[in-house]
Amino acid sequence: MKVKHEAIKPDADSSFKILLTPNLNDLFYWHFHAEYEIVYVEADKGIRHIDHHISQYKESDLAFIGPNIPHLNFDYGVKATAETVVVQMKENFLGEVFFALPEISPIHDLFERAKKGLAFHGITKKIVGEKLKQLVSMPHFEQLISLLQIFQLLANSKEVVELKSEPVTNAKIFKEQQRLQRIYQFIETNYQGKIDINEVAKIAFLTKPAFCRYFKKATHLTFTHFVNQFRINQSKKILLQNKTITEACYDCGFENLSYFNKTFKRICGENPSSFKRRISNKNVPAN
Repeated sequence: MKVKHEAIKPDADSSFKILLTPNLNDLFYWHFHAEYEIVYVEADKGIRHIDHHISQYKESDLAFIGPNIPHLNFDYGVKATAETVVVQMKENFLGEVFFALPEISPIHDLFERAKKGLAFHGITKKIVGEKLKQLVSMPHFEQLISLLQIFQLLANSKEVVELKSEPVTNAKIFKEQQRLQRIYQFIETNYQGKIDINEVAKIAFLTKPAFCRYFKKATHLTFTHFVNQFRINQSKKILLQNKTITEACYDCGFENLSYFNKTFKRICGENPSSFKRRISNKNVPAN
């Protein structure tokens, strides 16, 4: 089984990255990355596969894993729609001296334990899951405060299982993935405009036909599908900021509203207006 290295770049104006329901349930995406990752997924049932640890979850799952731990996408094999929130950050995302603060000692210990992988259950999973779902609609400063509260909850929780995973340390694998890293960084920098596949092929030092074959083999997706999936994920975050569907369409790089609606529904299983209405209804406080 070949493990893939994933290059990750923080969200704009933020020190970490938030991903929403990537809809990879048909894709066996066995990968690793240099960032820490908190994953919360809601589904009838699914597979938790982190390094050598394999188990099934029901209704929801919450895990915190450290750098370079190989893992499978948490929505793999889920038959119905899985709602997923993923937060990725580097160890020093709050600065080099952050963990030296005495008040942060429990969180520092949490990050150390996460280097072997942690899975949470019970009330912790429920409370943290709700907080993670609320993150996406907050301003950046409030996201950071809420994320620190999440770390504190996880650090103090006894409802945790240590997965005893091991990070990937093979330098050859990292070197082989430098090409993919350049491609991912190019997409993240340029997704709001027109992306010329010939230009991407050049930075990969491949001809266009060779690049298309290489990218499909590496990701199990065509380049167009991958870019559309990335843009749709960005559009969800825009919609959660109470912007219009038209703004979400053009802000994430689509040139045609009809094509945006069609692509959104194909990837997400619902159109943008339904997604926005469903999320808005969830955020309305009960009387």
